[in-house]
Amino acid sequence: MTTTSSTSSTTTTSSTSASSYASSDVTSIDWDGLIEELYEAKLAAADTYETKISTNESKISAYNDAADLLETLQDAADALRAVTDSSASDTDVFLEREAYLTGVGGVTASSVLTVSAEAGTDTGSYSITISQLATAQKVASGNYASSSAALSLSGTFSIGTEDGDSVSIDVTEDMSLSDIASAINEESDTSGVKATVLKVSDSSYELILTTVDTGQTISVGDDDGILQSLGIVDDDGGFADELQASQQAIFTIDGVTITRSSNEVDDVIDGLTFYLTGTTDDDQSVTVEIDQNLTDIKSAVVAFVDAYNAYREWALSEQETSSSGGASADAVLFGDSTIRTINQQIASALTFSLDDVSMSAIGLSFDESNYLEYDEDTLNDVLNSDPDIIQQLFSYSFESSSSDLGILYRGTSAPSTFTLDITVDDDGNITGVTVDGESGLFTVTSTGHGIKGVAGTAYEGYTFVFTGSTSQSVTVTQAAGIAEQIYNATEAAIDDDDGSITNVVASLEEKNDEYQDQIDTITDRAETYKDNLTARYANIQAKISEAQSVLSYLEALLDAQNSDS
Repeated sequence: MTTTSSTSSTTTTSSTSASSYASSDVTSIDWDGLIEELYEAKLAAADTYETKISTNESKISAYNDAADLLETLQDAADALRAVTDSSASDTDVFLEREAYLTGVGGVTASSVLTVSAEAGTDTGSYSITISQLATAQKVASGNYASSSAALSLSGTFSIGTEDGDSVSIDVTEDMSLSDIASAINEESDTSGVKATVLKVSDSSYELILTTVDTGQTISVGDDDGILQSLGIVDDDGGFADELQASQQAIFTIDGVTITRSSNEVDDVIDGLTFYLTGTTDDDQSVTVEIDQNLTDIKSAVVAFVDAYNAYREWALSEQETSSSGGASADAVLFGDSTIRTINQQIASALTFSLDDVSMSAIGLSFDESNYLEYDEDTLNDVLNSDPDIIQQLFSYSFESSSSDLGILYRGTSAPSTFTLDITVDDDGNITGVTVDGESGLFTVTSTGHGIKGVAGTAYEGYTFVFTGSTSQSVTVTQAAGIAEQIYNATEAAIDDDDGSITNVVASLEEKNDEYQDQIDTITDRAETYKDNLTARYANIQAKISEAQSVLSYLEALLDAQNSDS
């Protein structure tokens, strides 16, 4: 019964469909329209896959938006989480240093001194006085009416500095003052002396020789008398017109006198460069305080707040509901488990506190929508009074019960406190490591002094350096602050190799490739079906045309017979 009913229904549908293309005259059948309708019916099977691809593409786009916002949040967290690897020190805002200068005795500090400090430089205070700036030696030639006229001089002279190399300069009769200057400058990198032509007036020019570096003295040789002819040296071989003598920079740091050939001094205190630009009088000095860069720390906190709020805004958009109570049409990741996990991890990180210090201590709080906001007055007060609180709240912290153990790299899963039992041989090389009595969690590196966490354990990612010469038990205490936790949460989400968002996007893209394969298969089959129909209906049309020819012939015969009778 069921089979008969289905067949009957199908036959009726086909008949109805065909009727739209048929008429009493079979020659008027719309064969192309009929074929196209049957072709489109075959393609309809691909619509489901097209819809799935479109849905997945919307999700992929949303995941990518999330990943971009999380990357920005990760960058903001990275600046605040503190580093254990020295190669990453440039990203640690707490290692940034600023030189704060104060003039003493009426001197304007910025007029005599500038100081730059590298990241991680030891903080401290220094008193600076400057009695003399380094200068370059300058000497002048005699006056010439033209800078471009040939001087009719021929010969060779040597030029250089007393502590450097000398070069030979060849002069020909057709060379002008400018030509000689150019010849000297071509060798400046070797000689350490440069030349310029000074226009004193419309009819007076001088050749000026200057040491490239301050604190250097020009040395010349003039066997052919070229320099004497130019008026640079006198009959005794000395400089005829010294415009400026060479001298060393002389300054003091905390009462210690220092002499340098340059006004840019970077070899006195590690990490500091002093730029001497003026001198101090008696009873004048400049106090230089090297401290954390409070402006950068504040900017990093504000950037973190902004980055979190940008992600929070996106997360809320994916939780919007429609007027009927279901998910909004734009909330393509509504209820998504991957995003929910990330949101929970970020929210958990923001509740972190250490020694009763939470983010409210520095002026951070949530509004009614769980956006972060900050009280600028409170934040400024903390920066000026105790900036260590900010680092304590945001950063990773590490303490070891032994000064012999330091951390090089850190992981994410080890407990906050654990004890390393380290054994060494007579040469101080590590022979074994256990954690609270359990072995197999760390291996010893090839140096004999490194301890590396085993992959797949809670200590994966950790590397310690042990410099002790005796076996000992070392207790490690660590804490992951707000920025450290958020950095790790975002890394787990957007890591290029194994991030949760990376994986789900890759899975959706793989599914879309499979769906596209299905669409391509359906399309190919439909094209083949269409080609077959076209050929079959062309054959039918030919048969009909042939039949109509026969019919017309028979009708003509009948008409002829009837006419004869």
